[in-house]
Amino acid sequence: MITTFRTEHHPKSRLLAGLGALTALALLPAAPVAAAPVTDASPQSARQVAPRVVTAAERRTAAYLDSLRNRPARLKAFFKDLPKGGDLHNHLSGAATTEYLIKLAAEKGLCIDATMTAVAPPCGPGTRPAADARTDVAFREQIVRAWSMQDFPANQSGHDHFFDTFGKFGLATWDRGKLLANVANTVVKQNQFYLETMVTPASDSAKQLADKVGYDADFAAFHRKLLAGGQLDHVVDEAVKEADDGDADFRATAHCGTARPEPGCRLPVRWISQVSRGGTPARVFTQIAVGMRLAERDPRFVAVNLVQPEDWDTSLANYSLQMRMLKYLRSQYPGAHVTLHAGELAPGLVKPEDLTFHIREAVLVAGAERIGHGVDLVHEDNWRQLARTMAKRKIAVEVPFTSNKQILGISGAAHPFNAYRRYGVPVVLATDDPGVSRINISHEYQYAAKTYGLSYTELKDLARASLEYAFRDGRSLWADGSTPSGYHLVPACRSDRPGTGHLSSRCSRYLADSPKAATQWRQETAFAAFERENGGRR
Repeated sequence: MITTFRTEHHPKSRLLAGLGALTALALLPAAPVAAAPVTDASPQSARQVAPRVVTAAERRTAAYLDSLRNRPARLKAFFKDLPKGGDLHNHLSGAATTEYLIKLAAEKGLCIDATMTAVAPPCGPGTRPAADARTDVAFREQIVRAWSMQDFPANQSGHDHFFDTFGKFGLATWDRGKLLANVANTVVKQNQFYLETMVTPASDSAKQLADKVGYDADFAAFHRKLLAGGQLDHVVDEAVKEADDGDADFRATAHCGTARPEPGCRLPVRWISQVSRGGTPARVFTQIAVGMRLAERDPRFVAVNLVQPEDWDTSLANYSLQMRMLKYLRSQYPGAHVTLHAGELAPGLVKPEDLTFHIREAVLVAGAERIGHGVDLVHEDNWRQLARTMAKRKIAVEVPFTSNKQILGISGAAHPFNAYRRYGVPVVLATDDPGVSRINISHEYQYAAKTYGLSYTELKDLARASLEYAFRDGRSLWADGSTPSGYHLVPACRSDRPGTGHLSSRCSRYLADSPKAATQWRQETAFAAFERENGGRR
């Protein structure tokens, strides 16, 4: 049985009163939000870049987008059809749609108790079969509201309700392949081309190994003890078997390899191993080691990430220790990537001093290649220098706007989105837990456009960045990576034009040798078609 999705270790949980849900957005703004409230007025403090060159096709598409200000239906369709790169910050158990979770609960014969929590059968007094939701509309709507952010109660904060959902639908999320089929189909239908999603591999076995070996503050000695007798490799073997079983279940569920495959069958998917930061030091170290060793052994796994709330007492007490663990284990497993939830904090949630160092240590100590959320940036010590460092090292920030609003109450001018962009830090938009939040990636792009007054070319470059900073194998399609002044094709493909149906032999070989560049080329081809379709509209 796959143990990946046990919900007691969901990445975020803590009481925070008075937050509201993020509502659907339909119109572009009359007055976009200005920069984040804490800024540096000196022109020397932020990165100075040349203007981006805009093509004629982009100008025409931008003009069409501007014409949709008062046409909400067409505006929504525009953002759905917009090619949107990849989703790099996605928790699989929170990404599946609530309706699909109810379907899985019914198929498993689960019961629903008085608190709308899925429990194991048989259904005793005070419970109902989840299957009743197939025909009882009112019952189904009760479950939807309990398992997601839809119409959450006015007497409960958005944060509280959000985290209550995971304990309620947890028993329905044990089949990784089925969950992936649902999520992958959604990603493809939202016109995305790649997915990195988080799971917890061999969770129980990793904990058991940690408890058996016992913590040693000498990281090298502790690592040797985990490796002794092949113990760590046995856990990795189990994780590989879980992935194999999940893949088989996914292919069967999505009808891959048949005459009628579902859309998700063509989506490249990579896994990020979650580490429960609230665990004991022994368990945290062991889970990191499992995730990194797995990433070097199995190409389906690419990175590790620490999850659970940064504001828990244990998370705060052990934060710096965990950054040092990551630094040591990265030296042992250089082929494993690291992306970290860091700075997912807000004033009032923790003491002011706890807002001053999390992103910094994730970058400078743990060597994170991407930062998830990064909401407390402007509260970090010497945050402007930190932002310059992130820009120089091209450390991208994964931004899920709806999650930040629902959980932390941070949005609009209070969000550091503009601050990151002003200093040249790469930004990618993401969903986090779209099933729970009742949103999709198109919603996040539309929110960004409305709230920050983004142009079409800025939206396009956000989508490009989400593939540029993906942990996808191979070289980039872009000669200079992501820069605020634009993207330039590598020499091998510089004479080629996406969407023309013709590839030079040199570019064709380059794309064949690089899955990353091939995925980026797919997106550029989609952009060419999108601009042809929308550039001539009125």
